[in-house]
Amino acid sequence: MAPEALLAINDLTVRYNTPQGAVHAVDGATFAVPRGEVVGLVGESGCGKTTTGLAVLRLVQPTGGRVLCDGVDVAQLPRAALLPFRRRMQIIFQDAAASLDPRMPVVDLIAEALEIHGLAKGAERPKRVRRLLDLVGIPSRMLERYPHELSGGQAQRIAICRALAVEPQMIVCDEPVSALDVSIQAQIINLLQDLQRDLGLSYLFVSHDLSVVRQVSHAVAVMYLGRIVEHAPTREIFAEAAHPYTRALLSAAPVPDPEIERRRERIVLQGDLPSPSAPPSGCRFRTRCPVALPECAAAMPPDVRVGANHTAACIRVPVAA
Repeated sequence: MAPEALLAINDLTVRYNTPQGAVHAVDGATFAVPRGEVVGLVGESGCGKTTTGLAVLRLVQPTGGRVLCDGVDVAQLPRAALLPFRRRMQIIFQDAAASLDPRMPVVDLIAEALEIHGLAKGAERPKRVRRLLDLVGIPSRMLERYPHELSGGQAQRIAICRALAVEPQMIVCDEPVSALDVSIQAQIINLLQDLQRDLGLSYLFVSHDLSVVRQVSHAVAVMYLGRIVEHAPTREIFAEAAHPYTRALLSAAPVPDPEIERRRERIVLQGDLPSPSAPPSGCRFRTRCPVALPECAAAMPPDVRVGANHTAACIRVPVAA
């Protein structure tokens, strides 16, 4: 693990046994989240992004590999040690309303975390709840409202507030704005950025929206069928993507300039994402890759160093000097 990394994921594997066979949801993912930074995890639906985030938090039990938080392997923690660990890493779910107990008012939703971790008692508890609400821009008059009385943006702010209540070092943001209107998306993204900067948080930001990832992330990890195929600083990913899959994702993202949009080349991938229960041999992407070679079927391509902090898993990528 790099000295500056808060979280290091090494060869993470998550497999589910089904009547049809083993499903390789995450298959050897390796990347790190530096302290105080945001790493975007991107890829198509079904590629294993959300499962990776859940495995990092032990909400899903990893099948193999290591999840190191400040050098402690989360995957091996005994059950009794998970409660104090939950203070260090939290999650914001995609469907905020579904993550909130419909029987509890806002004040109890937030105070629940404080009570479980013994962070505030007596008269201090409502004061702390109000401070947390101020932090996410929710007025105190919302304290007695129930989740069904909240708008989508308000529900997401409460979900963020719950995550912040235990003063975590890192938050997994699982598609935190994909279910919101565009105008509300911008407000929540700005809020998350302000909180990350002001509180020194680290985020693992799971998303399929490249424009959002470009705005919030310091680095990007691109996932395809459970594997990280490219990992680089955000600027390098968007300016000099090395892996064919990353280039295809970028070509599909709309550009706000109509002239550029008209002229730019699009890479259209053929076929659907293969089943994670029967992944292709060798390179996982080879069945849809426009530049695949026969050698791609022989073995899993190793990570090739493209730059100082830029790697890509493709045999066509030239090795950096």
